[in-house]
Amino acid sequence: MAAVSIQLPDEISQRLQQLAELTGRTPTDYMVEAIREHLDDIEDVYVAEQRLIENHAGRSKTYTLDEVECDLGLAD
Repeated sequence: MAAVSIQLPDEISQRLQQLAELTGRTPTDYMVEAIREHLDDIEDVYVAEQRLIENHAGRSKTYTLDEVECDLGLAD
C-alpha cells in the first residue's frame, strides 16, 4: 500500500479523530473509504460523459425501452 501525506483543515481532522475514537477504527480507515467511494463516483461520471460524447458525435446508438423489450422478447 502506498503512503500518502495530506493536510486536512483542523475541523475535518478533529471530526475524523472523534469518529475514529467513537468507533474504534482508524482515521486512515475512514479516509480510504471516503476516497474509494468518491473515486467510484468520479469514474462513473467520466464513463457517462464519454458515452454522451460518443452519442452526440454519432459514434454510438441509443435504444428506446420499447426496442430493448422487443429485442429481448419482453414486449407485451
